Amino acid sequence: MTKRFKRKRVVLPLILIILGMLFVESDWLGRWIYPISYKEEIKQSATKYELDPLLIAAIIRVESNFKLDAVSRKGAIGIMQIMPATAEWILKQDDFGNMMASNAGKEANTGISLGSWYVKDLKRQFDGKLIVSLAAYNAGPGKVRQWLEKGVWNGEEQTLKDIPYGETRHYVQRVMYYYKKYQKVYGTL
Repeated sequence: MTKRFKRKRVVLPLILIILGMLFVESDWLGRWIYPISYKEEIKQSATKYELDPLLIAAIIRVESNFKLDAVSRKGAIGIMQIMPATAEWILKQDDFGNMMASNAGKEANTGISLGSWYVKDLKRQFDGKLIVSLAAYNAGPGKVRQWLEKGVWNGEEQTLKDIPYGETRHYVQRVMYYYKKYQKVYGTL
């Protein structure tokens, strides 16, 4: 074997090890792979509604991937994908100043405020149970209550496989994945 060939056999694995270490332990790389937009709006709503800003960011990541003007196939609008009727209902429940439901799909502050208020209310309705509240954010609180009352699902993260709606099951899994990832990468927002 030539010296050049032997050197390549050593250098290439060394480069791969260094690159691997960068990917595993790098804060800047983690923040680049898992960016969070609208940090100030998220922090304001998180403070106001006593929620973890990283949870709000995870919901936004799954709902719209931080796209302000996102519209779902079912008609949910904005960064937190609120149904217009739900946005109207939320606005009647609390003092939101001059916010309008139609702006949930145009303004980050409106969408994040309404969505965050709704997450807080769902947590209140479901005794602070985050996993159940996330399922209700996706499938609706009435449907989730049915599942719980009929014993279809017990509300635990370990039994997400029992959620009858695949979309809701996948939604909760994804939100929790990003929530845990954001906690690891950012610590706090």
